[in-house]
Amino acid sequence: MTASQSSPGSGGTGPRVGFLGLGTMGGPMCRRLVEAGYSVTAYDLDAAALAAAVDIGALAAESARDCALDADLFMTSLPGPPQVEAVMAGTGGALDAMRPGSVWVDLTTNSRELVLKLASAAPDGVAVVDSPVTGAVDGARRGELTLFVGGEPGPVAVVRPVLEHLGTVIECGPLGAGNVVKLVTNQLWFAAAAALGEGFAVGLANGVELRTLWEAVCSSVGDSFVARHDAPSIFAGHYDPSFPLALCVKDLGLLADLEASVDADLPVTAAARSAFERAAARYGLDAGEMCVARRIADDARMSMRLEGDWTPHWEK
Repeated sequence: MTASQSSPGSGGTGPRVGFLGLGTMGGPMCRRLVEAGYSVTAYDLDAAALAAAVDIGALAAESARDCALDADLFMTSLPGPPQVEAVMAGTGGALDAMRPGSVWVDLTTNSRELVLKLASAAPDGVAVVDSPVTGAVDGARRGELTLFVGGEPGPVAVVRPVLEHLGTVIECGPLGAGNVVKLVTNQLWFAAAAALGEGFAVGLANGVELRTLWEAVCSSVGDSFVARHDAPSIFAGHYDPSFPLALCVKDLGLLADLEASVDADLPVTAAARSAFERAAARYGLDAGEMCVARRIADDARMSMRLEGDWTPHWEK
């Protein structure tokens, strides 16, 4: 089915949405917009992911450019800056295909500099908003993400009602600010994730049962999103493949570009970067993010597995 053909979701009201990138996060976000009643034209290089979007009511575009061509709001959810630049930049790119009055909303955790560069090359009358998201796959499925939005007030006001179907919108400032805020939140997340495995190792090595230790952490000043949301992936032994180490290393690299603006040493961030790079070197970039804790357990020759119904969060 192409964008010119009808589908169950093609009669929606409101702005026409083009949605590019139907992966781990993009697929559930696209579904939320279709279910909210928008007319959504979708595209992904993965034919199975595109077919799944069509099955729930999206129209299928034939290319990234085709997806952007008639959209009032063109939304991209891609792995990182290289993929965004490849599909958006230059003559023949998706950005060049957009109509005056339309808005490109980039949901990717991206480089601020690339977003600004592409915005400067946008056709006259095309606005750009950056809106990276946080909240994991379960948040995407339930519409409980947090979206960090950067852009001019006019375009942000246009896209906000659509983004609110995906979760809580936080307006962060001018274009690019959304990615700065997202990377800062990841900076703190990665530091907490690296520290959690170390804390578990210290407790286990000194005779505390892991379940008791975890419950104590979650009921104390040591509590965090990581402790509650990510620790079960350690206990289950899959270490959360829905967010691979490749994305952790990518985001920490983007963060390094921002750190250059700080005239001070940032030792905690540097330690977190080193911890994730060591995990990626050990287990590969496709391994789950919480392999940052697996590396500690393996080196210490201890088990951080726990019996229990640890339903993966992407299945909730």
